[in-house]
Amino acid sequence: MTNELLDTAEAARRCGLAKQTLAVLRVEGGGPKYVKLGRRVLYDPTDIASWIEANKRANTSEPSKHRGERAN
Repeated sequence: MTNELLDTAEAARRCGLAKQTLAVLRVEGGGPKYVKLGRRVLYDPTDIASWIEANKRANTSEPSKHRGERAN
């Protein structure tokens, strides 16, 4: 990791999500990768960008990876 790690608030801001949504995604899966250092949860900006890229869709019939939904 060559980038500065982001706290949950900054990661949520970059994703356009609420902090609570990222917390739910950590439990349910489907969110960006994160790092747990002691009690702190941190995100690498490159993982945020990769997660956003992986969740791009061309239409509504494409399967979503968000909120624990799994593609077949």
